[in-house]
Amino acid sequence: MVRFYDPKDEADLARVEAVLLKGGIEYFVAAPPAGAGTTRQIEVAEEDVPKAEELLLQSAAKG
Repeated sequence: MVRFYDPKDEADLARVEAVLLKGGIEYFVAAPPAGAGTTRQIEVAEEDVPKAEELLLQSAAKG
């Protein structure tokens, strides 16, 4: 798993999770690194990064 996205808040986290779930991308929500605040990080498999990026771009274009 590689770091894919750093959500700005819980609403952003929920939005990205929904996009990944709908697109069939497996992901993991990791705890923030020490000293990095409270925002968690979304990780995906390295081979899924291009598809995950495409899904996020599509969702941003719709919204």
